[in-house]
Amino acid sequence: MLEVDHRIRIPLREFTFTFSRSGGPGGQNVNKVNTKVTLRWDVTRSPSLPEDVRQRFLQYYHRRINDRGEFVLHSQRFRDQGRNVADCLEKLRAMLRHVATPPKPRRPTRPTRRSVEKRLQAKRRQSLRKQQRRPPREE
Repeated sequence: MLEVDHRIRIPLREFTFTFSRSGGPGGQNVNKVNTKVTLRWDVTRSPSLPEDVRQRFLQYYHRRINDRGEFVLHSQRFRDQGRNVADCLEKLRAMLRHVATPPKPRRPTRPTRRSVEKRLQAKRRQSLRKQQRRPPREE
């Protein structure tokens, strides 16, 4: 069971893990052992995910979702399968935690009187500076 918070609990049977040979350093052992883990999860049909969280997840991580609606995640950080499986689940937990809380709507605020005055003074100074660069006018 992957527990994200009190609302989101996903049973491990919804995930499919595949293992393959990992890249990078590791000596001769790396050529014999399948330590890279690929996690696949059908996000679009998961009954464990609340609908609002699902929509935010699909919107935010759309590049990691294939045409069948499966979320794909890899891990090859460690040299053994078990730790890479745990790493995949931890990455997924962090992603779900990120989209679990709805974003705060932006509330437009008015600029303070001081900031408006400061901006206008800066404009006047710049205008004066440019006026002083001009040659004197002949009348």
